[in-house]
Amino acid sequence: MSTAPSSKLPPFDPRDPIGIDDLLGDEDLAIRDTVRVWAADRVLPHIAEWYENGELPGIRELARELGSLGALGMSLEGYGCAGATAVQYGLACLELEAADSGIRSLVSVQGSLAMYAIHRFGSEEQKRQWLPGMAAGEIIGCFGLTEPDHGSDPAGMRTYAKRDGEDWVLSGRKMWITNGSVAGVAVVWAQTDEGTAGSGIRGFVVPTDAPGFSAPEIRHKWSLRASVTSELILDDVRLPADAVLPGVTGLRGPLSCLSHARYGIVWGAMGAARSSFEAAVDYARTREQFGKPIGGFQLTQAKLADMAVELHKGILLAHHLGRRMDAGRLRPEQVSFGKLNNVREAIEICRTSRTILGANGISLEYPVMRHATNLESVLTYEGTVEMHQLVLGKALTGLDAFR
Repeated sequence: MSTAPSSKLPPFDPRDPIGIDDLLGDEDLAIRDTVRVWAADRVLPHIAEWYENGELPGIRELARELGSLGALGMSLEGYGCAGATAVQYGLACLELEAADSGIRSLVSVQGSLAMYAIHRFGSEEQKRQWLPGMAAGEIIGCFGLTEPDHGSDPAGMRTYAKRDGEDWVLSGRKMWITNGSVAGVAVVWAQTDEGTAGSGIRGFVVPTDAPGFSAPEIRHKWSLRASVTSELILDDVRLPADAVLPGVTGLRGPLSCLSHARYGIVWGAMGAARSSFEAAVDYARTREQFGKPIGGFQLTQAKLADMAVELHKGILLAHHLGRRMDAGRLRPEQVSFGKLNNVREAIEICRTSRTILGANGISLEYPVMRHATNLESVLTYEGTVEMHQLVLGKALTGLDAFR
């Protein structure tokens, strides 16, 4: 067995210690760098102020800019969508969440939930009506599944759609809806009398200017503060027959959308982790205690080494899942595997980074606490830790422990 002389090896890159970039092509790198530059220019100079004020000003302009980058509905084909690979979409999610989870959530809900639902399950007329404007960022979309009393158990939703002649009439409430107050269209899931125990759930494309629809914004959040989060209220909203998504009935529809969105989180969480880790490394190099930089102490180096291992393992896992999605081989259980691991590890990286920054770690001068609090929401939405554990537990044992 022989190995190449060390003189022929590339230098060690602290930012890419296991050489993951070698797996990326020129187009992959160009997309990643384009999104990174946009985030550095349009988000990072302002995000601390937005977060502190609990607002995302200029969200419509940001959406149009993201549309011009091709980041909205990025992996969808046709109708003005970029038709990018799953890996390229993942790289964009990583860079967006490295800026802030709220920005990645805007893109994720728009593309992986609202647009994906219309693209996969909508009629040709619905696709032509909504998708080009959504891809351009001219129309913002939201996705109404979670309710005040039904999160992890969407089959119990109370929002109901009943027939009235040729029309549908929707009544109910949805909660914790990203983009809701600024959306021009909402994809809303509701019970119907077409089945029992969740089998009759249907999706509806709801223009937000329909009479009876309102979306008050949720305030007083301590997480995802630079994000628009709303309640949706449907008070006898009357819709024509062609508002229903014709391509699916039952929970399979919304759950498949969630799986697509969870995939983006697998990448995005590593962006928040990377931002916090890099802040810790930079701080450790310059902060002096006991006469030398704290990065020169063994305990600090142990923390940095452990964080680097988990960070780049998580990115490698995301890349692997992306390749499986591009090959049409990604299972929902594998997405649960990625979301469970990467969000959990990202939170731990943020917390450990905070210890390296000491008291400065709680300041918005640094990104660490902002990422840590955002990730507490990411840990819960698109499936809680417990739900993903049970998904994997069922897959591993063949036994259903949900009930």
